[in-house]
Amino acid sequence: MAAGGRSVAYCAAVLLAAALLLSAPTGTEAYDSLDPNGNITIKWDIMQWTPDGYVAVVTMFNYQQFRHIGAPGWQLGWTWAKKEVIWSMVGAQTTEQGDCSKFKGNTPHCCKKDPTIVDLLPGTPYNMQIANCCKAGVINTFNQDPANAAASFQISVGLAGTTNKTVKVPKNFTLKTPGPGYTCGRAIVGRPTKFFTSDGRRATQALMTWNVTCTYSQFLAQKTPSCCVSLSSFYNDTIVNCPTCSCGCQNPNGSNCVNEDSPNLQSAIDGPGKWTGQPLVQCTSHMCPIRIHWHVKLNYKEYWRVKITITNFNFRMNYTQWNLVAQHPNFDNITQLFSFNYKPLTPYGSGINDTAMFWGVKFYNDLLMQAGKLGNVQSELLLRKDSQTFTFEKGWAFPRRVYFNGDNCVMPSPENYPWLPNASPLTKQPLTLPLLVFWVVLATLLAYA
Repeated sequence: MAAGGRSVAYCAAVLLAAALLLSAPTGTEAYDSLDPNGNITIKWDIMQWTPDGYVAVVTMFNYQQFRHIGAPGWQLGWTWAKKEVIWSMVGAQTTEQGDCSKFKGNTPHCCKKDPTIVDLLPGTPYNMQIANCCKAGVINTFNQDPANAAASFQISVGLAGTTNKTVKVPKNFTLKTPGPGYTCGRAIVGRPTKFFTSDGRRATQALMTWNVTCTYSQFLAQKTPSCCVSLSSFYNDTIVNCPTCSCGCQNPNGSNCVNEDSPNLQSAIDGPGKWTGQPLVQCTSHMCPIRIHWHVKLNYKEYWRVKITITNFNFRMNYTQWNLVAQHPNFDNITQLFSFNYKPLTPYGSGINDTAMFWGVKFYNDLLMQAGKLGNVQSELLLRKDSQTFTFEKGWAFPRRVYFNGDNCVMPSPENYPWLPNASPLTKQPLTLPLLVFWVVLATLLAYA
C-alpha cells in the first residue's frame, strides 16, 4: 500500500512538473528583470468626425528605462478591420500608396489593407509637421531625453465609422525598428484622453481612445548577441577578452567581416547591406559590433577607481544617444563620475541600488562613432568602499551584468576573471577538489567491485 502511495505521489509530481514546463513563458516572450514594466504604448485618439470617417492623432510613448529606437527609425503597421483608407497624414507617411484606382477625383494617401507608417525627416516644411514628429523615427528614453521620448502623427481615415459604435479598431499592430524585436498586443478601447490648455484652466478630451502595448524581446530582435564584455585589473597582468564567438564566428573565408587596414574596406561599407542596417564588423575573435571593457584601475584607502571603455567595431553604424547599464553591488556608493551622465536604477525596489545607467554628455561624447580611431568613448568611476562588503577577491570588483542600448552583453566565464596574485590554487581552480574526490571514490568502488 505504501509503495502504491509513493507511486501515485511520484506520478503526480511528474505531471505537475510537466504542467509547469508547458505553462512557463517561452524564450521569445518579452520580460527584462531590470525593466519589468518597460514598453512602448501606442495611443490612438480620435479628435473629430468627418463625413466618412475621422481624424486621429497617434502617439507612441517610450516607457522603457534604457532602450530607445535609433536610426533608421521606427516603422508602425496594422491591418484595417474594414475597408478603410488614409486620406491624408501630417507628421508621417506610408511607405506605399497601394491600389487607389477605384477613386475618382481625390486620391487617398494610402489604400492598402495593411499600411506601414514611417516618420518624416528633420527639416520637413512646417505645414506638414505636428508636435513630436519629424525626427527620422528616433525615439529616446525618458531617462536620457524626456522631451524626445515620444513620436506623433495625425491621420485622416475614410470609409470608416463616424460614431463610437460604428468605428472598428485596427488589428495586428506591428512595430519594427526597422527589424523585428517588438511584439504588440491587441488594441484596447479605454478612457478618452484629456488635453489641458497651457494655463491648465480648461480640459478637452478625445472622442474615442484606444491603446496598444508593444514589448521588446532580444531573442526576437537578433539571433546572436550584439555586444560583449572584457575585463582587466591593476593587480593582475591578465586581460580577459570577450569569449570567443560571442556574437558569431568568422566564416572560413572571412566573408562576414573586414579588417581595418583592408584595401576593400570602403567598397565593403558601401555594399548591399548599407541601406538595410546590416552590421559590417571588424574581424575579431568575438565578432561583436560593440565591446565594453571594464578595468579596475586604482585602489585607495577609502575609494577605488574603475575605467569603462566602449568600443565600436561596426564600420557601418555610429550610435547616437547610446546608453550603458551595469549591475554591481558597490553602485550605491558612486562618488564621482567623469564624462558620462549617470542615473541609478532600482528594479528591485528602493532598498537595493546596484544598477546604474550611463550615457554620453550632449555634444561631447553622446555619439559613438563608427569603427576606427574615433570609434570609442570612455569614462572613469570613483566609488567609496563599503567596509562590510568590499573586496578584490573572487572577481567581486567586476560587474554582474552589462547592457548596451538595452541588449544584454556576453560576459566572460567567472573562472576566467583576473584573480588576486596571492589567491590560493583552490580558489583559482575550483574544480580541482571535486575532481580529486571523484577519482578517489571511483578507485574505492573499483577496488571493492
